[in-house]
Amino acid sequence: MALLRRRDLGSRETEIAFDTLHTVSLIAPMLRDGLTEAGAHRAVRQLRSLLGVTAVALAGEDAVVGYDAGPHGHRLDAQELLAEVLRSGKTVVRSRHLSCGSPDCDVRAAVASPLVEGNTVVGALIACAPASSALLVRAVDEVARWTSSQLELAAANRQHARAVEAELRALRAQISPHFIYNALTAIASFTRTDPERARELLLEFADFTRYALRNGGQFATVAEELRNTERYLVLEQARFGERLAVLLRVAPEVLPVAVPFLVIQPLVENAVRHGLEGASGRVTVLITAADEGNDAVLTVEDDGAGASPEVITASLERAGRAGPGARGVGLGNVDARLRSVFGDPYGLVVETAPGAGTKVVIRVPKTMPSSLAGALSAGDRKM
Repeated sequence: MALLRRRDLGSRETEIAFDTLHTVSLIAPMLRDGLTEAGAHRAVRQLRSLLGVTAVALAGEDAVVGYDAGPHGHRLDAQELLAEVLRSGKTVVRSRHLSCGSPDCDVRAAVASPLVEGNTVVGALIACAPASSALLVRAVDEVARWTSSQLELAAANRQHARAVEAELRALRAQISPHFIYNALTAIASFTRTDPERARELLLEFADFTRYALRNGGQFATVAEELRNTERYLVLEQARFGERLAVLLRVAPEVLPVAVPFLVIQPLVENAVRHGLEGASGRVTVLITAADEGNDAVLTVEDDGAGASPEVITASLERAGRAGPGARGVGLGNVDARLRSVFGDPYGLVVETAPGAGTKVVIRVPKTMPSSLAGALSAGDRKM
């Protein structure tokens, strides 16, 4: 398909609209992290082009964080303008004593419009031009409002990230003390009868806790999550012996898929703990990871004691706020984080009944949404 040429755009008005939208699309990612020096330094050049002025500054509550005067090189002392905007919360216009002294300096006017997050003025957009006009003031106000909307989105993203991290910290805090005690007791029981197995179990326990308490990002791969789940199951099988059987069915295609950190093991722990609770015979836990079109589908199923659907529903509604050891704590936490990251359609699906076992299904997109791609750290991508 041939590239769109300027003469294909139609009228001059259409061309201007295209250029404006293109510039706006370039600026938006630069403000994704808020009013940072790195983002503002890149954004001011595009903002100056968008407004068609001599110079543009972005200022936070304390100082200018980004400034561009292009070839004019105009030097601006923005502190007085910033202070007045922060004090009044209104647009400030100045048309005196703005020349920087350079012979070719054409700046005779400055417009400073407030940048707002919620109801709080957090900075100012300042534009310098050869003359003041009602059109210039209106243009700077409109661009400041659009910039404010980007800053509010950035603030919402940061709040979202903090909420997800808080859920993750809560889950780490809920690592069952009983599991740790029982795992160490099982390891100790082999120290005399089978020292080599005790050593292997101790290494598995160390790797499990190191992974669960790591300081990495909020995401891992399916492969990493399954490997950590295997460590957990090795320790539980050492404790329960033949009472616990485990089956895995994994499609290799989904192993690199990114998922929220610690989403599989808590579901398996829930299946082991509550599946064996009240069950007299052997319990089998089946873990599957399937490739279904655009999604990866992860399933944890046991044929143990099961539970009342009302109990599971109540656990999910508590979203992990119950105390450690309560039924469904892991379920509620995982469900809340999946919905927070991917949206409500990607919450847990739980099928259970007393005496009929429990099946928990996770569905995640195989391709990370662009809005979340930046959250993947180098540690997240490592398999």
